[in-house]
Amino acid sequence: MGHKLKVAGWISVGVMAGALTTVSLQTVARGAMTPLPLEEIQQLSAVFGLIKTDYVEPVDDKKLITDAIAGMVSSLDPHSQYFDKKSFKEFREGTTGRFVGVGIEITQEDGLIKIVSPIEGSPADRAGLKTNDLITKIDDTAVKGLTLNEAVKRMRGEPSTKVTLTIFRKDESRSFPVTITREEIKTQSVKAKVIEPGYAWIRLSQFQERTVDDFVRKMEEIYKQDPRLKGLVLDLRNDPGGLLDAAVAVSAAFLPENVTVVTTNGQLAESKATFKAAPEFYQRRGGGDPLKRLPAAIKNVPLVVLVNEGSASASEIVAGALQDNKRATIMGSQTFGKGSVQTVRPLGPDTGIKLTTARYYTPSGKSIQAKGIVPDVMLDETAEGDLYASLRMREADLEKHLTSGQGEEVKDAAREKAREEAKKRLEEEAKKPIAERKLPEFGSDKDFQLVQALNQLKGKTVVASKTLTERKEEKKDN
Repeated sequence: MGHKLKVAGWISVGVMAGALTTVSLQTVARGAMTPLPLEEIQQLSAVFGLIKTDYVEPVDDKKLITDAIAGMVSSLDPHSQYFDKKSFKEFREGTTGRFVGVGIEITQEDGLIKIVSPIEGSPADRAGLKTNDLITKIDDTAVKGLTLNEAVKRMRGEPSTKVTLTIFRKDESRSFPVTITREEIKTQSVKAKVIEPGYAWIRLSQFQERTVDDFVRKMEEIYKQDPRLKGLVLDLRNDPGGLLDAAVAVSAAFLPENVTVVTTNGQLAESKATFKAAPEFYQRRGGGDPLKRLPAAIKNVPLVVLVNEGSASASEIVAGALQDNKRATIMGSQTFGKGSVQTVRPLGPDTGIKLTTARYYTPSGKSIQAKGIVPDVMLDETAEGDLYASLRMREADLEKHLTSGQGEEVKDAAREKAREEAKKRLEEEAKKPIAERKLPEFGSDKDFQLVQALNQLKGKTVVASKTLTERKEEKKDN
């Protein structure tokens, strides 16, 4: 890890519910010596006492205290969270790429649980769940009113047990149940192939403990198959994030040594950190430099990075680092916009809190919080356009989201109008046969954005977006 950020465990970044956010794990609760507001503490004590004596039925002391802590933390922003014993264990499992569940990344929308994306090869993926599907019930429990953490708890469980999810699919205007057998999810975070002689594609679906080693291995295979590579597409679409050291390593694979990848800034001294493209910022304790095996040619191969609204946090760090250092052309649609750092601190042997402690910045000093990375070239998802981008969730849509800290947010009236128009188009689209509405698989020969990325590398004409526009920048204070 970086010299300036002291970490007892690991750091991770992303948007996956209850799991991947920009995180440092530390063993000391720093607020312990802060003077307490006595009047407010007395009120809290009084409320505790009234509930114990006056509530209609007895309430467990531990439940009252933990619920108070959870409410205090969750009121701050969408990514701060209290972990009980089970959720703390699940959080730590999320960074290893192994956990027992159905295999979906989720967020919240209108009180329901929205699928950001099914994890490739997972039970949810095999069951046909799709990005933007809404979960309305988990077994017999209505999702309305559940927190993301509570929803995650209900979907996780023991291997070989079943869970039934009731799905509302907007583009088909129908609800239906799907019964899924839980299993250990071993996510394959890296895929790659030579598309045609001289041009290759490598996709990162998450940044996990194994990602850097898998990335290096896949790049070795590509160069063994085609030593004279003329262009590479790094695909970060729908990548919700993951481990920060993995993001720094992937960036460093393409960048000159010691250039800045990302910086962080917050109140704490250790939150003011700079991560560079050098082994000490990404190699694991006791391990060597995982990038040493990479072919030297990777430093100079022409590079295009594909991103979309589902690209968040760690993937935004990589895209921002490569864009600011002028190492790659970023193509696709504006990214999610999660640019905050969370620190996880244990409260005991098996509980803890995840607290937002800093913002992170691209090498040029831009905060992408609530805005995202703006591609150099905007691309639609298909040749017919990208008519539903305005309906997709982003950081700025989350309740209580943190601002960028670089100015006030601007209400985007054009986006609201575009949403209304997109809803009308969606109603018309729902009348079409399902086969005509399915987006092509990433990396396939029908992947319109990948074709445009290859055209960019070959110097051919690129079909830029017909509908996408940059989300408005935030006004800066004078």
